[in-house]
Amino acid sequence: MRRRQTNAMLLMAAVGLAGPAAAVEVAGARLPDTVSVAGQTLVLNGAGVRTRVFFKVYAMGLYLPTKVGSTAEVLASPGARRVTLHLLRKLTGEDFAKAFTEGLNANTGDAERQQLQAQIQSFVGTFARQGDLKEGDLIHMDWVPGTGLVAALNGQPVGAPIAEPAFYNAVLRIWLGDKPADADLKPRLLGKG
Repeated sequence: MRRRQTNAMLLMAAVGLAGPAAAVEVAGARLPDTVSVAGQTLVLNGAGVRTRVFFKVYAMGLYLPTKVGSTAEVLASPGARRVTLHLLRKLTGEDFAKAFTEGLNANTGDAERQQLQAQIQSFVGTFARQGDLKEGDLIHMDWVPGTGLVAALNGQPVGAPIAEPAFYNAVLRIWLGDKPADADLKPRLLGKG
């Protein structure tokens, strides 16, 4: 009897441990399979590493309410969304802001950039003023319905929310647009790599 109880407890423990994986590892950075944003559970749509020249810059995860496979589906995804950047090297806030601006410029037209100019300046200025970003820093860029884009650095809010949905979609196109910041990263974020 005692042996059966012990075996049953071991089996239950093993089943509990063998449940769904709690995270994926990308270049040493652990990205959870699910996150909660504004009370909504999001799933990891895809993850990969952003490289520039030969350097690994950050591990990135894209979280959505349900998995999708195209940029159009990501941009049309209802509800909350999250982009997570886990820095793999030190960056200045100015370098981060410059790369962000380059990505936006490459994936938006002149008219769209003019309409979003105030939001772009606000967001880029916030990160330019952050000073150095360190290896291991964690940046979340969440879309919170009814609030807008909410950014956080290591769990602390950065800047004011930006309510314009078109701005969040422009941010997503930095990595998922026609001229992505990293052509190898885009398919991975879309779950194809």
